[in-house]
Parts: sequence; C-alpha cells; structure tokens
Amino acid sequence: MKVVIFGSTGTIGKHLIEQSLEKGHQVLAFCRNAEKLNAFSNPNLKIKEGDVFNLDDVSSAIKGQEVVIITLGSGSKKSIVRSQGTKNIITAMNNNGVNRLICQSTLGTYESEENLNFFWKYIMFGWFLKQVFIDHELQEHYVKNSHLDWTIVRPGAFTNGEKTERYKHGFSSKTKSLKLKISRADVADFILKQVTDTYYLHKTPGLSY
Repeated sequence: MKVVIFGSTGTIGKHLIEQSLEKGHQVLAFCRNAEKLNAFSNPNLKIKEGDVFNLDDVSSAIKGQEVVIITLGSGSKKSIVRSQGTKNIITAMNNNGVNRLICQSTLGTYESEENLNFFWKYIMFGWFLKQVFIDHELQEHYVKNSHLDWTIVRPGAFTNGEKTERYKHGFSSKTKSLKLKISRADVADFILKQVTDTYYLHKTPGLSY
C-alpha cells in the first residue's frame, strides 16, 4: 500500500515508518525537518519536508497515496497543530480523491472519558493538558464530519515498551479494568492493522493494556 504519515518524526511516527517498511508498504514520511529521519534508509521510503499548515505542501504529499495516517504531536500546550493540521489534511484528501484516513487521538475524548481515572480526567486533561485535550477533541470533530473512510484510534498513555500485540482494543466506555497505558510500538502495530482492515471503519477504538 502507498501510505503517507503525518507526524512521522514523532515517537509514534518513527515506529510507524519502521513497521510499515517491514510490512512492505511504500511510505512517504511528511515532516518539517528531514534530518530527524536520517536513521532510516530504505528504497520504499520517501521523505518530504513541508508544513502541515500549508495546504499546498500537504496536498503534494497526499497526491497519489492510498492511505493517510495522522500522528501529529502538539509541540506545545497551546498548539492547535492537531486540529488545524488535520483540517488541511482532510481538505487535501478530498481534493485528491484519497479516502482512507487513520487518525491517532487519545483515550479520554468524548465518551471514552468514562474510561479514565481521577488523575487523568481531572488533573492531566482537566487542568495540566487542557488545551492539548481540547485540540484532540476538535481534531476528532473534523475527522468524524469529513465523510472520509476514517478510523480514530484512542490510545492510553505511551510507554517505551516493546511491541507485544497483546493489548485491549475497541472496549466499551464503561470498561474500568484498564492500565491506561500502551507502548508506542503497540500503538503503531494497531494503527497499521487498520490499513488493510475495515472492522473499525467509522469507529473510535480505544487502545490500552
């Protein structure tokens, strides 16, 4: 598959590049600074520098692709890069006739708030990361209203653990027996499973141990 990754230099993005190449996908990594991906060398990998706030840059990266993956980071607590970057990506997808979108958000948005414990609900997302959380929810709003073939993945807090493929996904918002943690490698694993699987089409699966 021809896959473009937005947020490719982030901690999830790098795992996505590595695992995508292992699966034989043709990968275009969109980023602001190509030097951050110098460790990768593969004939199936192309790196394109650009600004996600620039629609022309985004459109150029999406043209000719089959699947778009968004793992944009915030950059700062007041950033709107997730929501506004995603809005540009959706516009570019519509303009280029690309329909499959997989977007990484966070566990705790909308109805999945019920999965969170007191610490994450009121201290982290309710106060410390409030603006980041708002940006996640706005990002999801744009995706859900895009009319694309979308899947929104909602992982718990990231860890540096190995890929296990042993994680819970698609659980109810009433589920309380969650560790609220997931390794970055396993997040990438689950995201890439959606490239060829439509079970979670137009759904928002949570992801946690």
